[in-house]
Amino acid sequence: MPQYLLLIHEEESTYAAMGPDEMAQVMAAHEEFTVRNAAAILGGEALESTATATTVRGDGDGGYTVTDGPFAETKEALGGYYVVEAADLDEAVSLARQVPVAPGAGCVEVRPVMTFG
Repeated sequence: MPQYLLLIHEEESTYAAMGPDEMAQVMAAHEEFTVRNAAAILGGEALESTATATTVRGDGDGGYTVTDGPFAETKEALGGYYVVEAADLDEAVSLARQVPVAPGAGCVEVRPVMTFG
């Protein structure tokens, strides 16, 4: 069965402004999502904030540079992901529509996982 990556993009500032009760509601919503869709979910994790990111970039001469911070400045940052199995893109989108995101400040990108051989 095809696999899809559900990338959760959200505004980090939304979470920074949340109190403990609101954050608990978000975590409960993710738990509910994973229980409801356990048969399709192969894995997933939340990511630390972009403040903890390190970017490694090739320099074109066989070397690389390492810099603190995310790859690009953006309003919405990658906050987590799920890897799911779905019969087709429509089913993957149906799963993505159920992923909890910060109210008014997030989206879920659906990407097919490339298979080799």
